Amino acid sequence: MAERKNGLKAKPKSGSGFTAEERSAMKERVRELKASASKADGERDILAKIAEMPAPDRRLAERLHVLITTNAPGLRPRTWYGMPAYANDEDVVCFFQPASKFKARYATLGFGDAAKLDEGHMWPTVYAILELSATEEARIAALVRKAVA
Repeated sequence: MAERKNGLKAKPKSGSGFTAEERSAMKERVRELKASASKADGERDILAKIAEMPAPDRRLAERLHVLITTNAPGLRPRTWYGMPAYANDEDVVCFFQPASKFKARYATLGFGDAAKLDEGHMWPTVYAILELSATEEARIAALVRKAVA
């Protein structure tokens, strides 16, 4: 490995530097940008993506979809890098990243810049999810309502 000025070892680059999963997500994003989706189209696209997910991710995504659409009915469902997302106009407020997307240990619920979750000078924007109990569902519902307030 080559050594950098700061003494740290540089990681050798292979190919494009992106994993197959990252390249796939970027290709999905290009398709999404080319397609002009209405709220009905976005709902259809999200439900199709959720149906493709492995069972553990699918159960989480289905429940999150209900929680988000119930607590923030003004958000427009759409896909974002091939993941279920919910937007104000074009700005993604929140999204679900299934664990299977990047072979991660857990799925995540993330919030974009458009989410109004600000608390002082620092706040969380991504939450790991292993399961959804009534406690987590209540917390997510409150986060979603705050994000669009």
